[in-house]
Amino acid sequence: MWVLLLIPTCAAAVLSCLHLVRVAAIADALAEHLPAADRAAGIGLYETAYLAGGPGRVVELALVRMAGLGRLHLAHTGWTTVVDPQGRGRLERALISAIGPEGQCRTAQLKAALAADPTVRDIGDRLALAGLATPAVIRDRARRAVRQVRWALLAAVAMLLLTIVLTADGQAARTALAWYALPLVLTGGTLLMARVDVHAYTAWAAPAGQRLLRTLRWPHICRTGTTDDLLTAVAIRGPEAVQDPRLRAALGHR
Repeated sequence: MWVLLLIPTCAAAVLSCLHLVRVAAIADALAEHLPAADRAAGIGLYETAYLAGGPGRVVELALVRMAGLGRLHLAHTGWTTVVDPQGRGRLERALISAIGPEGQCRTAQLKAALAADPTVRDIGDRLALAGLATPAVIRDRARRAVRQVRWALLAAVAMLLLTIVLTADGQAARTALAWYALPLVLTGGTLLMARVDVHAYTAWAAPAGQRLLRTLRWPHICRTGTTDDLLTAVAIRGPEAVQDPRLRAALGHR
């Protein structure tokens, strides 16, 4: 009985691990063709936000910046209202357009819509061309492959527990445990190796971009308390760097 559960469990473990290894090999090959990181490519606040937290962080920074300038009103109840409909740049115009003609919308919906806007995607594309951000195709494949191995590991654990419950004979249960060690060790070991070899490809920032982020020390940024310091802190750490609890609540962070 338990053998019928073991066979698909082992198959899922082997296939998912092979897929992750293949994705890692492809990522390594593509990474070799990435351009050398160009720190003179114009790394501003929005670029820093993308490297630190992806499109969502860019949107949060834009909301904080426009609210600080009085162009938006962010209510702690979860609504965003346009105060000044004249956008000063592509991202501001895209944000105002995403809010809609009524000039008001739910903040959560606005964040989701703007994160998928081409204006935000262009920031990531420019950083990838500069060698600072992980290309989307590499990042998405790596994340999916890691998730598949995790699901295979969880499935192996679940099948093992089910086998122990269904097996009345103690000797048979010990035999099943020994066999189930194969998919458990395979998937667990693969995930441990992925932490070293694949984890860098799942982040928004490429290794060069991560080194650039490490050169920024956010606790020193907030020392003077100026608006620029706050925006830089938000770009690096997100809304948790905001001191105003009502503004953090408006951004969806308590």
